[in-house]
Amino acid sequence: MLFRDWLDPLPLVAILRGLRPDEAEAIGTAVADAGLRIIEVPLNSPQPLESIRLLSAALGERCLIGAGTVLTPAAVEDVAAAGGRVIVMPHADTAVISAAKRAGLFCLPGVSTPTEAFAALAAGADGLKAFPAELITPAVLRAWRAVIPASTPLLPVGGITPDGMQVYLDAGATGFGLGSALYKPGQDAATVGAAAQAFVRAWPRHHQGHSTP
Repeated sequence: MLFRDWLDPLPLVAILRGLRPDEAEAIGTAVADAGLRIIEVPLNSPQPLESIRLLSAALGERCLIGAGTVLTPAAVEDVAAAGGRVIVMPHADTAVISAAKRAGLFCLPGVSTPTEAFAALAAGADGLKAFPAELITPAVLRAWRAVIPASTPLLPVGGITPDGMQVYLDAGATGFGLGSALYKPGQDAATVGAAAQAFVRAWPRHHQGHSTP
């Protein structure tokens, strides 16, 4: 499957920063049951590789599981060994992108300028994480979309809420990474599932009339 095969049905990426291995399967299942198909466990979470391993075993057929906050090529290898299949980064280090592609993984690097965006795409990025979204306003995103290839997934990340999606969609966003509005450490599976369902309910309403590039 291509990255767009995972992304296009519902282009919302679950960011489970702070997830613990003992709760990984329950929280991941709640997110997947709501309809999200891409889940990342940031590497600054407790025992992230174990959580990725557990999620991959439980949900690997249903979801694309991987890691966020991946900072080095060595970390890419660790994620691949744990069964992760997507690398999400806060930055656009081309060495990390290249390592992900060599390992056969999808890669979604973080960019905050057009220069970073085009360098990341040249290195093989499968999409771009516009980060932090608080800095990349809809007006900025619209200017990016005028020059970044229309086929490139462009996902704002940072402070996204169900009610905050429309203005970015109108500016050309493909989807979003969902952080603290979806999951905060210590929340139970029912709470996280309800938050995921709120985003899913908002998606078709906000997305109506907007064509994903």
